[in-house]
Amino acid sequence: MLKRMSVVICGVAVMLLTAGVASALATQEPQSTAGKAKDKTQDAAKKTATVLTDAEITSAVKTKLLGDTKVAGLKIDVDTDHGVVTLTGPVKSRAEKTEALRLARTTMGVKSVQDKLVVESVATSGVSEKSTATKAKEKTQDAAEKTADATKSGAKKSAAVLTDAEITSAVKTKFLADTQVGGLNINVDTADHVVTLTGTVHSDAEKAEALRLARTTKGVTKVVSKLTVEPKE
Repeated sequence: MLKRMSVVICGVAVMLLTAGVASALATQEPQSTAGKAKDKTQDAAKKTATVLTDAEITSAVKTKLLGDTKVAGLKIDVDTDHGVVTLTGPVKSRAEKTEALRLARTTMGVKSVQDKLVVESVATSGVSEKSTATKAKEKTQDAAEKTADATKSGAKKSAAVLTDAEITSAVKTKFLADTQVGGLNINVDTADHVVTLTGTVHSDAEKAEALRLARTTKGVTKVVSKLTVEPKE
């Protein structure tokens, strides 16, 4: 009887031991697989960051230069060789040069930047133009003085002779050129030099600016507002 109980106890112990080992292995295997997957993902991310081609880097730098208001991006050539970017071309100031170099250096994939930018001096960029302008001014000064009265008289006549279509075009052009006014949302109609504005604006300030632009347009005698203020959501 004792022998049988001993055998049973040993059997139970073996079963428990086997189950524990199996459970431990099952727990460790997913963790090991997850760790390997994480390592592979990190390696892939690192490789992706360095796999940018020279053409892609050139395009990225050029896009940043064109999108920056401080830099004349159209005048700057961008060349990339094994991640080394070379900037060539004229800039108007040291500040513009510094900004262009900064934009290039902070572009993904760029290892270093070679500076071949040339700051245009006043002597090469402004004197000849200024001299030409001065000569033109001297040549026309006498003629301008002689025709001053005639010009004033002609301006008055022009203001009266402008057609409704010309006035509409002038007002619409001023709207489109003003950043404070959504010119595309405002209709302009002119009848007998009376301008009527119809459409939507986003604020009272925009409405006031639109009315001011219309009233100060040559040939306009009156402005009628049918604008509706609809704040942005």
